[in-house]
Amino acid sequence: MDGPRFQIHVEDAVLDDLRDRLSRVRWPDEIVGTGSAYGLEPAGLRDLVGHWRDGFDWRERERALNGLAQRIVRVDGLGVHLVHERGRGPKPLPLLLTHGWPGTFAEFVKIIPLLTDPVSWGGEPGDSFDVIVPSIPGYGFSDRPVSPGMNSRRVAGMWAGLMTALGYERFGAQGGDWGASIATWLAVDHPSRLAGIHLNYIPGSYRPDPGPGAPEPSAAERLFLVERDRWLEDDGAYGHLQRTRPQTLAYALHDSPAGLAAWILEKLTEWSDCGGDPLRRFSRDEILTHVTIYWATGTIGSSMRLYLESKATPLHFRAGERVAVPTGVARFAKEAPMPPREWVERVYDVRRWSEYPRGGHFAAMEEPELLAADIREFFRPLR
Repeated sequence: MDGPRFQIHVEDAVLDDLRDRLSRVRWPDEIVGTGSAYGLEPAGLRDLVGHWRDGFDWRERERALNGLAQRIVRVDGLGVHLVHERGRGPKPLPLLLTHGWPGTFAEFVKIIPLLTDPVSWGGEPGDSFDVIVPSIPGYGFSDRPVSPGMNSRRVAGMWAGLMTALGYERFGAQGGDWGASIATWLAVDHPSRLAGIHLNYIPGSYRPDPGPGAPEPSAAERLFLVERDRWLEDDGAYGHLQRTRPQTLAYALHDSPAGLAAWILEKLTEWSDCGGDPLRRFSRDEILTHVTIYWATGTIGSSMRLYLESKATPLHFRAGERVAVPTGVARFAKEAPMPPREWVERVYDVRRWSEYPRGGHFAAMEEPELLAADIREFFRPLR
């Protein structure tokens, strides 16, 4: 289905209001010399906010994003924004890429041409994909849900309907973060539609029930469970808050661009392979593209609600239950907490497992070449 093209255009009044707010930030005090012990260090945020106010050209970024083939498709009563780029090859495989939080569809800007046109990047024409990148409801330019229940499993059902609307009955799915949960639910609920799923993250709610006769946890599995609990204690406060009080947090982040930038910058700093300096991995403009999408569309609150809604559909598997769809996993060095292969294989049909010495949570932005090559290799025998 090829409907009318969608073009991003943020009103001038929104950008003028943003610059005005950025010129009037009320900065909190700090305890000098404590680094990140109390949270995000202020120096990097001040630099980013100053660039947002004085150097960032949203119109330039808007024009670049509008170079992608975008449209809005109605699914289950909601308008879903998506990028739909056709592959250049003899028989492109449809590939659904789903972003996570605090990302947007723009996470995939670098990787899309690597997947649609592999020949231009030293690959084979038979590895091309039709790439579909929807924005999750409540994120960016997709409609915001107006009633409860928009969880990751429901999004997966919407994506199945979206692919039908686009004319694709069989396809692959890929994702990290929420994209990994949504791809897994697609494999659980619509296995006949999936050629395979490729994940660069294992959903945080994933829990296999070992049941009688299951192998005892290995040393690597036991270590992972300890590390997971430590991570939740030391770094998981954001998730607990978003799972329990997203509306309360939304009042602050929806009203303060500096607060919004801080909330997102902290995650880019902590979750990427950047050694504590996000500018080693992302440009200021790249970071601010995501932050501005959230700000301009007013969707930080609706994006965080996905955490609360998805508590009702955790990926818990009873003894004997399995994800029958072929699964590929790319494990990037700084992705944490990330389980070992034997933990994943308790439920998933793992056909390919790759470990990379660099890269983190935002693999499509950090290491697009590595991720694209792994996706090609995984799907090659499944086409």
